Amino acid sequence: MKQSGFVDTNYSPEKEDLVCLFYVEPPEGKSLAWSAENVAGESSVGTWTDVSTAEHALSGLAPHVFSLDEESNIIKVAYPVDLFEYDNIPCILSSVAGNVFGMKAISNLRLMDIQFPEKISSKFAGPRFGIPGIRNLLKIPDRPLVGTIVKPKLGLPTEEHARVAYDAWVGGCDIVKDDENLTSQVFNPFEERVKQTLAMRKKAEAETGEMKIYMPNVTAETNEMLRRAKLVKDTGGRYVMVDIMTCGFAALQTLADADLGLVLHAHRAMHAAVTRNPRHGITMLVIAKLMRLLGMDQLHVGTFDVGKMEGGSDEIKQIAEAITLDSVDETPIRLAQNWPGQKPVFPVASGGLHPGHVEELMSRAGSDIIIQMGGGIHGHPEGTKAGSAAARQAVDAVMGGTTLAEYAKTHHELSKALEKWGT
Repeated sequence: MKQSGFVDTNYSPEKEDLVCLFYVEPPEGKSLAWSAENVAGESSVGTWTDVSTAEHALSGLAPHVFSLDEESNIIKVAYPVDLFEYDNIPCILSSVAGNVFGMKAISNLRLMDIQFPEKISSKFAGPRFGIPGIRNLLKIPDRPLVGTIVKPKLGLPTEEHARVAYDAWVGGCDIVKDDENLTSQVFNPFEERVKQTLAMRKKAEAETGEMKIYMPNVTAETNEMLRRAKLVKDTGGRYVMVDIMTCGFAALQTLADADLGLVLHAHRAMHAAVTRNPRHGITMLVIAKLMRLLGMDQLHVGTFDVGKMEGGSDEIKQIAEAITLDSVDETPIRLAQNWPGQKPVFPVASGGLHPGHVEELMSRAGSDIIIQMGGGIHGHPEGTKAGSAAARQAVDAVMGGTTLAEYAKTHHELSKALEKWGT
């Protein structure tokens, strides 16, 4: 990269700058400042050599590396907002998370956070429902929502899929969802699954007196995804789920902008391919903030170091704060962010959870959480209905200030769950 003086530690970011937090590992023999110059240049106005066309470019668009921490290898880069199309997430990511990851000028690079200025964030309406809208829809004002995923992930015929959903609802679950890789396979075609499962939802609501939710997976090519979402709406559905990474950010924006009046549940399948390496890639925090901008109402964030999924409790807590609070302060792994009116996204904890985890999970995550258990419900010794009852009992115990062990003395399903899995 042609050096252009992008490093300027005397620079103070403007209010409308877009700021990125990067972890940078320079190649052997090179300094952090040298790599920072290359990262800033490649993600904006720089190129590898002098070019005659540069004299015709507009001035004032150069980025500024305004912070370099040699000890942590963390840099902060401020980009003038006019480098970007304000309402175009692919445009922004093609710059700050594009070619920079392939340069020889870095050994490893991790985009830790993006601070979106109001000129960009105000272009996005954010979630249509979010936490307050979902709680109002379900008439559940304060407790965590309890959900399950139909298991096994694949292989159930449509009628059996709908029966499993019914058992979960009447047992106590609020939510039943498809798994991330069930779309419209020959053994369980989408249209028939939606029709039969929503019919069982209606039956469960009549029997329990509670509103129940089914989240069919509409993940597909964008036009087909919209068709499936409209079919859910026309069949009486209230929710859809979508695999955010495999669909792509532009497709998510199209789905949200269609404004179908459906709650949008964001599953993060494939995220770990770009988020898991602590020295390279993009953090889940960045993806989570993009989901708030793009209008997802619910988002998988991890299990707060409980369950089977990788992710430390403090990191996940900061992600949850970034998508639920009106503003967050800067920390060593996060930039400050204000949200101009975007509703809070409902965090979802899912992955290896069972009723015995509820007490610890709620102590870390609070009550504004959707607790989803797959095997932890269907693997109950007495089946899906009992597993759902155990999950709901565990939440009720914590909400009532009672330990799971104490509550299990008078609640058979929870007792059996704790016998199998412990706490």
